Amino acid sequence: MSHRSMKAQQMRLRLAQEAAQILLQSGNRDYYAAKHKAAAHLGAADTRNMPSNTEIEAALREYQRLFHADTQPAALRRLREAALQAMQFFQDFRPRLVGSVLRGTADEHSPVTLHVFASVVEDINLFLLQYGIPFEVGERRVRFQTERIQTVPVYRFVAQDTPIEMLVFPEDGPHQPPLSPLDSKPMQRADIRALQRLLEEDPQSS
Repeated sequence: MSHRSMKAQQMRLRLAQEAAQILLQSGNRDYYAAKHKAAAHLGAADTRNMPSNTEIEAALREYQRLFHADTQPAALRRLREAALQAMQFFQDFRPRLVGSVLRGTADEHSPVTLHVFASVVEDINLFLLQYGIPFEVGERRVRFQTERIQTVPVYRFVAQDTPIEMLVFPEDGPHQPPLSPLDSKPMQRADIRALQRLLEEDPQSS
C-alpha cells in the first residue's frame, strides 16, 4: 500500500470514528450530516476520503462496544420491547420494525421506527384519535429500487416514554421495501414474530 493510500485510509477511519461520536451525542442517525460535521471538526471539509455510511455504522458499533457496553444493550432491549408493544397495538396495519432498533445500534436517545400499511392514511388518523393518542404528522422522502422517490406520511407520538415514528405506506408496501439510507439496499424489516425471536435470542433476557 502506498503512503498516499495509507493516509487516505487513515483519514476515512478518523472521519468514521468522529462521525460515530457525533451520532451518539446527537441521538439521531443522520449519517450524511454527521460525516460532514466530522470533516469540519477535523479540518478536512474538502476531503475526498469521506467514509461510507456502513463504515460509520461499524465505527458506531465498535464505540458502543468499548464505551457503552454497560448501558447500550439494556437500552436496546427496552426499545425493542417498546417496539413489540406498539406493533401488537397496531397489528391491524401489519407493522414492521426498521432502523437502528432493529439493526442493534440504537441507544436511549433513539426513536422506534415502524412501517405500517393502510389503504388510506385517514385510517391511521382515526385509529390514533379513537384511542386518544396525541400525535404529530410530518412527511419523509423514501427511495425505491426503480429510483422512484416517494413522500410518505410519518406519525410521531410517545408511548410509555418512548418516542415512536410511524411511516405509512400503501397496502402493497410489505412486498416493496424502500432502500436503506445506510447502504442503498432494500431496507431490512422485521414483523412481530421476527422481533419476538430477536428478544428471545437476546442474552439480556436470561
